[in-house]
Amino acid sequence: MPPRPLSGLQTDVLALYRNLLRHSLKKSPQTYENTVSQFRREAGNVKRMDFKRIEYGLRRGWKFVKILEMEGTKGMK
Repeated sequence: MPPRPLSGLQTDVLALYRNLLRHSLKKSPQTYENTVSQFRREAGNVKRMDFKRIEYGLRRGWKFVKILEMEGTKGMK
């Protein structure tokens, strides 16, 4: 049986996670570890059907990616 296709929200979350990993790894290993642990911790606290919180987390995450893309940024807490 072929796997079910992902919903739009699932693809958005995966794209955000992939971008966070890429940009945080460019900064430093510590930034990478902090980003991964924070993403997983916050993702574990959100229920699958809580769409408002998921969308809010996506908006926050994309803002974080923009900050990581900036030249002078070393990382965030």
